Amino acid sequence: MDSKEKHIRENEHVDADMIADSLRAQGKNRKRESTRKINRLWLWLGVLILVAILLYWIFSIGLIGDATGSFNG
Repeated sequence: MDSKEKHIRENEHVDADMIADSLRAQGKNRKRESTRKINRLWLWLGVLILVAILLYWIFSIGLIGDATGSFNG
C-alpha cells in the first residue's frame, strides 16, 4: 500500500466519523424538538383540565346556592 492509498483510507475514516457525528447531532435535535412538542401538549392538556375544573366549580356553586335559596335573584 502506498502513501496515496493510506491517505485515502484515513480520509474515509474521518468522513465516516463526521457522518456519524452529524447523524448523532440530528437525532439529538429531533428528540429535543419532539420533547418540546410533547411538553407543550401536556401543558395545554393541563390548562384545559384546570379550566374545566374551574367551570365545574363555578357551576356547582351556582347550583348549590340556587338550591338552598341563599342567593337573592
